[in-house]
Amino acid sequence: MILTALVAVLVGAPQEPRPAEDPPGRQVPLRMSQEEARPTLARAVEYLISTQHEDGQWGWGVQDTLADSGFSPEAYYDYNYAANALACMAMAEVDETPEVRASLERSIEWMCTTRPPKRPSDWDVDNVWAALYGTVCMTRLADDSRFQEEPWAGKIRERGQVFVDVLERNQIAEGGWAYYDDPPYTRRPKWATSFCTALVLPSLRRAHELGWLEESAVFERAARIVERCALPNGAYTYNVSIVPRAGGESINNIKGSLGRTQVCNWARRLGGDERMTLEVVREGVDAFFEHHRFLDVARMRPIPHEAYYYNAGYFYFFAHYYAALAIELLPAEEREDYHARLRPHLAKVQYSDGSSTDFLGAGYQKVAGTAYTILALTAGLQRKGEL
Repeated sequence: MILTALVAVLVGAPQEPRPAEDPPGRQVPLRMSQEEARPTLARAVEYLISTQHEDGQWGWGVQDTLADSGFSPEAYYDYNYAANALACMAMAEVDETPEVRASLERSIEWMCTTRPPKRPSDWDVDNVWAALYGTVCMTRLADDSRFQEEPWAGKIRERGQVFVDVLERNQIAEGGWAYYDDPPYTRRPKWATSFCTALVLPSLRRAHELGWLEESAVFERAARIVERCALPNGAYTYNVSIVPRAGGESINNIKGSLGRTQVCNWARRLGGDERMTLEVVREGVDAFFEHHRFLDVARMRPIPHEAYYYNAGYFYFFAHYYAALAIELLPAEEREDYHARLRPHLAKVQYSDGSSTDFLGAGYQKVAGTAYTILALTAGLQRKGEL
């Protein structure tokens, strides 16, 4: 702790604000209406606005990385950039106020002008996380009517092209992406996961339409990889393999795939995969709620994949965001009931200061967790002008 504090002082890194009280696991209703959920959303938005730095970024220095043995400070930068992309997306989705608009514009400016993340080491390819969510964020902003004029349009396009290029250069031969490499280490990684690949598929298609990505084969290969990861039990394999591991044991059990199932179903459905029917999407969402306790028990565990079915703490908010997007694919008359069941799982773990996190105390985890909360809630909330 002394060394951490000393380094933070030497590099001039601001100290991470501490929550006013522990995450409560507070008692909340089994279902929450839209109006009941709005205070949770408002607290999360206020947290991001109040903790954003003057230059537009969120996060609290390199000291977090010192606890991650074997990771370089560049890995922290990569994680933090990805978290900032999520926060930028979150601010773009909420009802606009002068404070929200100012925060959003500062965030876009930082996202588009700070240096792009780099590969941290031979085995560590965590800059792919920044490229994945950077691509998602930039394609989202490119379609935002508020940023169609210069200089915003040009900045967004240029940075989007940077991230698409990173993804092209780091796509494994089979077609996917992940964040580490297997030995012998090579410039183009050889390992990929289903969920990393799935989360960027709709955005890569949009990048191709925008002219940022020349070859459609890039996302076509990736789409086939996600389809290959699908198992008969409704789960998706963690890894991309030439021959998928069958049987649904351990991490590839439906209970270990709660987060991966939602994002993969969502991406396949949006991509027009005829096998991804509404019934399959609905079954995935139902499994999410039926086995939700395995996400609850994993949240905040300090060792990755130590919980039942190898769930990791940092699956929690990722899973809820893509569950919300999967719900939005269902018929309109079904959505509100599912969202009403989802909202309490976000509200019950929110800190009193409005932040949320699911893994250790790293600043980027708190930024990402809060942003995921906002994104998951806004997916199921009518904007005030629509009420």
